[in-house]
Amino acid sequence: MSEASAAKPAYSSAGSETSRALVSSGSRARPWVQLIFGVVCMAMVANLQYGWTIFVNPIDAHYHWGKVAIQWAFTLFVLFETWLVPFEAYLADRFGPRPLVMVGALLIAFCWIIYSRAATLNALYVGAAIGGIGTGLVYGTCIGNAVKWFEKRRGLAAGLTAAGFGAGAALTVVPLTRSLSSSGYQATFFKFALIQGIVVLVAAVALKKPPKGTVARQSNPHLLQTQVCMRRLCWLVPAG
Repeated sequence: MSEASAAKPAYSSAGSETSRALVSSGSRARPWVQLIFGVVCMAMVANLQYGWTIFVNPIDAHYHWGKVAIQWAFTLFVLFETWLVPFEAYLADRFGPRPLVMVGALLIAFCWIIYSRAATLNALYVGAAIGGIGTGLVYGTCIGNAVKWFEKRRGLAAGLTAAGFGAGAALTVVPLTRSLSSSGYQATFFKFALIQGIVVLVAAVALKKPPKGTVARQSNPHLLQTQVCMRRLCWLVPAG
């Protein structure tokens, strides 16, 4: 009887300790912070796709390559943006979202810098391919990361993150058109390449995979109770 009564406080202490540890881990997870930074990244890469059309006429007026030839750059952009996403998703699962989005930030900046300096169609096409890879890295990784953090609200997380893609284009179309009118397309490409690339690079630092315990608890609501019981069993097993 005395041994049981002596062990009882230990059980309670072990259980409360485990509970506090798990709750603390959940508080550090901050899924909404991950979602917000993902949306910021998405907004900053939107112009590579949605803002392209406003540059076609200025490029054609400068080099007279023809709109059809110039639009082939957009075709290449979309191909590289979409077809590589499965491989990029594999890399995100293996290395986490941060390094992939940081690489994407460098690529999207490099893309528009190439656009600003491209004196041949081939150079324009190379820039489009690089931009497609960078945008795909950011897009696919941010949506995948949001879904992992919101196990019970995957649709909401994916929808809000994808909405950032369209919202980014809507919010920046006026600054882009004003810069085109005042500075020309080459200076606009270069300036927004730096702005967009730096913002995505900084936001990527905050991105990370959810802790394994967080995902496990979300998929198994009885995990907390199981872990507490296991701790109690350890107190019951004699050491000798």
